[in-house]
Amino acid sequence: MTDIRIAYVPCGSQEEAVRIGRACVKDKLAACANILHGMTSVYEWKGELQTDTECLLLLKTTQDQQTALSATVKKHHSYDLPCIIFLPVQSGNEPYLAWIRDQTTTS
Repeated sequence: MTDIRIAYVPCGSQEEAVRIGRACVKDKLAACANILHGMTSVYEWKGELQTDTECLLLLKTTQDQQTALSATVKKHHSYDLPCIIFLPVQSGNEPYLAWIRDQTTTS
């Protein structure tokens, strides 16, 4: 297992996903943001069954940046309760993983 994490963040629109992704990359909280259009989500919210189209934002980051990245996502997200889930990366192309570490180091 590595220290690299993928943040899974559904967003209400492409514009919102881009705004959050840019903020995270600019602040070196994520090395890269990928935005997948046209995701359909089905869930219950406040007692009502919902079906919505969302954009999935995937952020490549490190374990050390999880707390700050989560705070930035919450600051820019339109949802009352945004989904922010960190998935561990088991292994990968080590030079690429090193690039993620380098891009998210602030010192």
